[in-house]
Amino acid sequence: MVIASSAVNGRDHCECLAILIRGGAQVSFSRAAMIASVSVIAVPAFAQNGSQEPSAATDEIVVVGRAQRLYRVEETTVGKAAEDPMNIPQAVQVINSDLFADQGARDATDIYRNISGVSFFSYSGVTFRGFRQDQSFYDGQRGNPFIGFSVPQLFNIDRVEVLKGPAGLFFGPGSPGGIINYVSKTPRDETGLRAVITGGNYDRVGISAEATGPIDSRGIVTYRLGGFHESTDPYRRNTQHKSRIGDAGIAIRTNEGGKLTLQATAYDNELQANRLRGVLVDDDGNFLTDIRWNANEKSDFLNLRSEAYQARYATTIGDRVTFDAGARYFKAKETQKYHEPRGLVAGNPDLVVREFRDQIRPVDGLSFMANMTARVDILGMEHKFQAGADWYDEKSVLQSRILRAGVPPLSLSNPVYGQAEGDAARAALLPYTTTDTRTKRKGAYLQDQISLTDALLLVAGVRYDKFDDGVTTSTGGDATGRSSYSDSDVTFRGGAIYKPRPDISLYASWSQSFEPQAAADQNGDAGGPFAPVTGNQVEGGVKTQLFNGRLQANAAAYRIVRKNIVQVDPTLPPINGIDQLAPIGEVTSKGFEVDLTTDITPDWVLLVNYGYNDTKITGTAEGQSIINAVGDRFANAPKHKVGFWTRYQVPAIGTAFAVGGEHVSRRISLSGQTVKPYTIFDASITKSLGIAEVLLRVDNIFDKVYAASGFSDRSGHFPGEPRTFLAELRLRF
Repeated sequence: MVIASSAVNGRDHCECLAILIRGGAQVSFSRAAMIASVSVIAVPAFAQNGSQEPSAATDEIVVVGRAQRLYRVEETTVGKAAEDPMNIPQAVQVINSDLFADQGARDATDIYRNISGVSFFSYSGVTFRGFRQDQSFYDGQRGNPFIGFSVPQLFNIDRVEVLKGPAGLFFGPGSPGGIINYVSKTPRDETGLRAVITGGNYDRVGISAEATGPIDSRGIVTYRLGGFHESTDPYRRNTQHKSRIGDAGIAIRTNEGGKLTLQATAYDNELQANRLRGVLVDDDGNFLTDIRWNANEKSDFLNLRSEAYQARYATTIGDRVTFDAGARYFKAKETQKYHEPRGLVAGNPDLVVREFRDQIRPVDGLSFMANMTARVDILGMEHKFQAGADWYDEKSVLQSRILRAGVPPLSLSNPVYGQAEGDAARAALLPYTTTDTRTKRKGAYLQDQISLTDALLLVAGVRYDKFDDGVTTSTGGDATGRSSYSDSDVTFRGGAIYKPRPDISLYASWSQSFEPQAAADQNGDAGGPFAPVTGNQVEGGVKTQLFNGRLQANAAAYRIVRKNIVQVDPTLPPINGIDQLAPIGEVTSKGFEVDLTTDITPDWVLLVNYGYNDTKITGTAEGQSIINAVGDRFANAPKHKVGFWTRYQVPAIGTAFAVGGEHVSRRISLSGQTVKPYTIFDASITKSLGIAEVLLRVDNIFDKVYAASGFSDRSGHFPGEPRTFLAELRLRF
């Protein structure tokens, strides 16, 4: 690929001019004020840049050694403080915006194939080392604006950091499989402008633009402004998707080594004929009809509107101390009216039972965090002390009314739409059932990294967490139930790192995670309260950055045990009609992962990852099943997953050719139905056109029909996308 020479050092410093396209949608006053103020500020920066004489920096060259120069990451903040991945005693993967661009990635689902041990579950959820995981972090903080059933977009994301295994020390409650942290794009010191025009089949059309650079001549204040719009009519019947993002940020250099960054982002997703469920299958995993089938009417929809505001201050104190603090607030509202499939009509293998759901999900959350590191010499050994604290408060409400009687069924072989248009009006006569959930999290941690020698490091950390959960349910405004729960927990992490040479890191670690029990399970009549679900992992591995980063090979083996899963205890009689619970559930996940990124030649790069996982129920009450499991197996947890991508560029013609693929082995759905294995391939061509380049990409080259994941026998499997074409014209100045 041919790009401006400012990108040679491994970062595309040219961001984009913001074209904020609302597509007729209403823009709130706060959004408009934010956008307008940053736009005014941007004008002097462009005027200043425009007056400069052309320089050699605009000359085009072919970037070679992509693994070494573009994909290699020298540090990550997945552990809250900046750290070399070679010094982290757990498996870490970082996927940056350079790889997004090379692969044409648009949302989170496009990058899963690059991450060993991660596969698609549903919507924004993944299977992570065998466990279902729906939680995401932004810039190290809670506050995911893509609530419910929307998938995170990558337009304003600089890199995706993945910490595998328990992350309780840094992030508090969560799944033991790992966490995903999205790191936002921020204002940069170099002036840059980038625009992208997109087209493709299924009536895909889009435009996005970004701009960044200094506002004043000294570069004390910098800005970033971006806008994204894309619409498409996907392959599922009746569907249409429109997505818009407006993003703005200002960074102020407050002192030597210190910077304050302020950011605001608005998201607007309009999804017609959603919320999309799957397509029904038989027990062997064969679709019972065309994958275009959709239980939703054309008038059904899912709309998400959300906003996120963030402030982050980071500074160095001398040459041995760093400090950062952040605040993040988001509010989101997901409105959905849709037809939910409920399995086949008894005695008729062609008709699907449906119900109509009218749901509103407003969510808002506020989080704070602070972190400090200090390097101190004690008894001839360097200690890197790291301490931090975080606090999060979230209110999540679900208003739901469900119409079950009189909803017309839908044929699988010959669906006739339009006969259920009156369902929304009839559902509007029903009272809402409201579930109001309040969640509070606060915690503090301390870690010490001891350099015994230049080659041997020891790591030990401890964290304390306090959490408060409460749920109130009501129907028609009358409260029908209340439950609350407060508890605390302590988690630990320890590890050792040995570097026989600077580019090889051998490590072993033990880490913990925990998850509060559901507030509804803390009823005293049921035997509550109960201690949190815990996760413990033992992991060992090797990380390498050989030949100055041209060969990055990592391998890890792990064993995770998850305990204290609450289940009904059949040996105890009910109290006041409520079954007695006991923490008698246990799950064991074990496996290994291999990741390879290498420059085979200066013009040829290869990425390969493989993950093996075996997750089983190792403790349960007889005749019962742990959530997300069937028998002793976990749903959507493949034993084998392979992903690869290779890119070869021909400098003489300024063109790069790429091929990628993914294989996921057999799985089972939540209902125990087979989810058949699949292998798919993609390809792309990137051509330089001076200040522009063109990307042509085809996904699922052979148009394979497959299930990306399984769900239930009532709503079917989620089909994978058929063959799709994408073209991007990228302009960069």
